[in-house]
Amino acid sequence: MQVRKTLWLIISCFLFLSFVSKNDSKLVSQNVGDIPVYDFETLEPLLYTNSEKIHIVNFWAMWCAPCVKELPIFQEFERNNPNVELTFVSLDFIEEIETKLKPFLKKKGITSKVILLDEGDANSWINKIDPNWSGTLPFTIVFNNKTRVFHEGSFENTQELENEILKLKTDNEKK
Repeated sequence: MQVRKTLWLIISCFLFLSFVSKNDSKLVSQNVGDIPVYDFETLEPLLYTNSEKIHIVNFWAMWCAPCVKELPIFQEFERNNPNVELTFVSLDFIEEIETKLKPFLKKKGITSKVILLDEGDANSWINKIDPNWSGTLPFTIVFNNKTRVFHEGSFENTQELENEILKLKTDNEKK
């Protein structure tokens, strides 16, 4: 009887610890190297600001050819507009951060802020960002404290990105 109780206690502790550790990882971001890993709940506050400063958040992945093609456009825009805050939200696999994502970013010369979103069920968060977003990548949000502009698809050049910024500024002036 004592063996059964001890075994039950060990199994219960194991199950409890695995449950707690899985839930705790959703409450606090992880860090793999210098790339933070967020669930949607942790990422969501970064999609809003109280500032008039312009923020650009680009959802992308290494396996998405149009996403990769537009990365230099964002890099050029960021170099020419240091007052704009750019964040890349990678939808790549967490287990590939060290082996693929970090080498990819280094090869491409990406020095902007990169966050990995580790949220398996895209249907649970895509509509929270924009109900009109089909889920196609790349997807970009340009925003400040007054206005948000959404862009589904890739930018072909910096002028297209600047046009989105101009829409934001025009909308701000209307408010």
